[in-house]
Amino acid sequence: MQSRRQFIRQSGMISFAPLLMKIPACANAGKRMSIGACDWSIGKSSDPAAFAVAKEIGLEGIMVNLGSVANDMHLRQPAVQKKFLQASKDSGVKISSLAIAELNDVPYKSDPRTIEWVHDSIDVAKALGVNVILMAFFYNNDLRNDNAGKAEVVRRLKEVMPHAEKNGITLGIESYLDAREHIEIMDKVGSKNLKVYYDFRNTADAGHDTIKEFKTLGPDRICELHIKENGFLLGKGTLDWKAIFQAIHETGYIGDGWAQIEGAVPDGAEMLTSYKQNLAYLKSLT
Repeated sequence: MQSRRQFIRQSGMISFAPLLMKIPACANAGKRMSIGACDWSIGKSSDPAAFAVAKEIGLEGIMVNLGSVANDMHLRQPAVQKKFLQASKDSGVKISSLAIAELNDVPYKSDPRTIEWVHDSIDVAKALGVNVILMAFFYNNDLRNDNAGKAEVVRRLKEVMPHAEKNGITLGIESYLDAREHIEIMDKVGSKNLKVYYDFRNTADAGHDTIKEFKTLGPDRICELHIKENGFLLGKGTLDWKAIFQAIHETGYIGDGWAQIEGAVPDGAEMLTSYKQNLAYLKSLT
């Protein structure tokens, strides 16, 4: 998997216009999922300018990155929050969810600074009017074959989850762990507000069966989705998106109502053009 930092540098990550995914007759009949993008995937990480780009693309929402070490996670500042809220209002593009991408470099499993970041991100999410926070567990924060790291994550999550529950915020673990390991962590923490942030590409890159893992977790344990192909347009990479969307429909998954596009721009391709092509492809699946 290519790192988020690399994606940002290359400005190669994409997202695309809103897609309404029809849900079959089930408990979620009549509901629909909106499509947004991670702000770093359109070259505007933790930048209010992401909303103008999203409007040009036709996106419904933007997943906003909390910030970086360099700006001291600046979305924790009320003045910065106001800028994002105003940019959202002006563009008509919603703030769909929040992410703490810096955890990839400054690991939650070991760095004490991250305890405050995660706690404060809950207050930020509340202020921005979003329900889901993505916690990234890759690179320096990878949990595979790290029992001590997983134990520390469980300990820290147990401490912060009451704050999340009080504010109605869901923390979503995005990692290379398999469904069984994710369920084990959620069971140990014991909070309904801790879920998995599911990324089909990451699951495949970790050597797991994407659809089997998705169904094993089940719709109630997944809070939100990433939809991406690294270096390829959707439908041109190795993932079977038709089968994936069939599984999404069959399970009646809706999560928090959002799926975020991350990736799916070929090397050297123009981002906006690629977004439009991906949008057309996804429309053909519904």
